[in-house]
Amino acid sequence: FIEQIVSGATAAVEYAVSRGVCDKDRCAVGGHSYGSFMTAHLLSHTSLFSAGIGRSGAFNRTLTPMSFQSEDRSIWEARDTYITMSPLMHVKKMSEQERVGKMLLIHGEADENSGTHPMQSERYFAALKAFGIESRLVMLPHERHSYRARESILHMAYEQEAWLKSLEDK
Repeated sequence: FIEQIVSGATAAVEYAVSRGVCDKDRCAVGGHSYGSFMTAHLLSHTSLFSAGIGRSGAFNRTLTPMSFQSEDRSIWEARDTYITMSPLMHVKKMSEQERVGKMLLIHGEADENSGTHPMQSERYFAALKAFGIESRLVMLPHERHSYRARESILHMAYEQEAWLKSLEDK
């Protein structure tokens, strides 16, 4: 899995740079839910990106010990898979990348999805900070897994734009 997303992201960035639509020194990646999970892995396993934005992600697969996504085995049957697939377990590796991408996390405080409970972002953020990785956690009040309130969507857009604009200063 990790090899596949790294290979795909590398090809995408190389293509965008070759087309002149991407500055390889200020390239960012982001996603919501599973896309947030993949964003975290890309920042841990490559130096392609100077920033990431993860919304309502799952960063510690051990918090869903009976199964996750298409993994039907429990943590007791596939311990190494759960560890490997948990971005939280790779934060130290992220801090050691040639270029350490900073990470913006956004999460709905009322996310009821069993795999993306708000604790996922809170604990991941704490680990990022512990390893000195520039990061920010934004919790959206009264929001679930998908954000609905106009104010929340505008706040999310503001946070994302500000995060990306900060790359211009680099």
